[in-house]
Amino acid sequence: MRQRRWLELVKDYDCEILYHPGKANVVADALSRKVAHSAALITKQTHLLLDFERAEIAVSVGEVTSQLAQLLVQPTLRQKIIVAQLNDPYLVEKRRLVETGQGEDFSISSDDGLVFEGRLCVPEDSAVKTELLTEAHSSPFTMHPGSTKMYQDLRSVYWWRNMNREVADFVSRCLVCQQVKAPRQRPAGLLQPLSVPGWKWESVSMDFITGLPKTLKGYTVI
Repeated sequence: MRQRRWLELVKDYDCEILYHPGKANVVADALSRKVAHSAALITKQTHLLLDFERAEIAVSVGEVTSQLAQLLVQPTLRQKIIVAQLNDPYLVEKRRLVETGQGEDFSISSDDGLVFEGRLCVPEDSAVKTELLTEAHSSPFTMHPGSTKMYQDLRSVYWWRNMNREVADFVSRCLVCQQVKAPRQRPAGLLQPLSVPGWKWESVSMDFITGLPKTLKGYTVI
């Protein structure tokens, strides 16, 4: 259906369509990004204003109204993580070792956060980890990356145990990603009809749909 819509759009133009492999087209994502450098968009697009408010970005404009003069970003999520570190027994023990000079790869940052090899430590089983994963995957600025891309982005700033596995599990349970993901399986075979039974309850069948994203109650099968 998507290709059909494209054909209807370009059929009135005299153009030549050239195939470019997806693996080689590494900059295609830049073409789909929003234009955020124009200050005129800030006053005309309501949803863009909401994105700025969600990111807690304050915009200061000079005498020329079309010039973006200053951005002030407050890292409130980082402060939430640092506070939540005090409720994680594993990180509390690592902080104690650092304070006694036995922390090895762990250290304390200038804002009193426990870091591992320069990356901020995220507590286990905390609300801030869920918020961090959601922001890194579902926010308007990330646009649902795959598990590898999301893991590489997070690991450059944050660290926690079993991080790669948890990121992959989080992405696999994203309903939006499952709905828009291109199918990679081979075409299924033809349907095989069942023979008509000669008497009631002679044949009983049931269909199962498995591998679905996990629901709030933990179900994955219909």
